[in-house]
Amino acid sequence: MSSQLYSDLLAQTRALTEDEPDLIANLANISALLYEHIDDINWLGFYLVRSENELVLGPFQGRVACVRILFGKGVCGVAAETQACQRVDDVHQFAGHIACDSASNSEVVAPIVVNGKTVAVLDVDSPSVSRFGEQDAKGIQAIANYCQTLDWSGLQR
Repeated sequence: MSSQLYSDLLAQTRALTEDEPDLIANLANISALLYEHIDDINWLGFYLVRSENELVLGPFQGRVACVRILFGKGVCGVAAETQACQRVDDVHQFAGHIACDSASNSEVVAPIVVNGKTVAVLDVDSPSVSRFGEQDAKGIQAIANYCQTLDWSGLQR
């Protein structure tokens, strides 16, 4: 995917959220926007930190998903624990992969970190092996970085 696409999506994300204080409404709109415009994906959404070292399913687009993921488990849990973007060409080769949807073959997960703590991850899955390149990872992480500026104070843990 082109860096221009991600620049455009980041601008649209800002426009969607700039006057809306509600976190869940913003994450829902962001997931819908991205899902509509990123090609060859079958799931896109947020996992939120709701308790110590555990992610809980948040707003998303796609098929039903795993509800809870521990830090360090699967691609999402590793991204949350390490606070580093994970780009996986073949999730079936990823140690500890959690198969929420057997149709998913590649994945990018970008952490959202506020005040040094992971508050969420942005997870994008594709049915194609090696779907995501470095441009995709950078673009998705840029959107996750913007999400850090949203109001996370109302997220109950």
